Amino acid sequence: MMNLAIEEAKKSGMDISIGAVIVKNGKVIASRHNEKELTNDVTGHAEILAIREAERILNNWRLDDCELYVTLEPCPMCAWAILQSRIKTVYFGSYDPNYGAFGSKFDLRKLTGNNTKVYGGIMEEECDFLLKDYFDKMRNN
Repeated sequence: MMNLAIEEAKKSGMDISIGAVIVKNGKVIASRHNEKELTNDVTGHAEILAIREAERILNNWRLDDCELYVTLEPCPMCAWAILQSRIKTVYFGSYDPNYGAFGSKFDLRKLTGNNTKVYGGIMEEECDFLLKDYFDKMRNN
């Protein structure tokens, strides 16, 4: 499933290359990429957009038994939305030492006693490359 998140990240255009996929019962129900720059919306992160799409599809804000695959460790805003939406498991690729809210900078789960499972470093090299490539292109423009 991380392969799908990576493919989604490649659609980010002028936004930071981050993709997110939400799965329920082995089936992809939502897949989004960053659109913060495209939409001029500070909440346009891949995770938030994927959560909104999954909620619409399931007609429920509770994403019980769902799994999230995302190419970068979620920031505090996204991590809080993930915890509030009750996503069961998060798999992320690249660690984010500056803003990572599931262990790199701090762990929001510790504030809530939440039992969401989190696994980092999934296809980390490929996810790191997406970010490096994006920032290299931005520096050269």
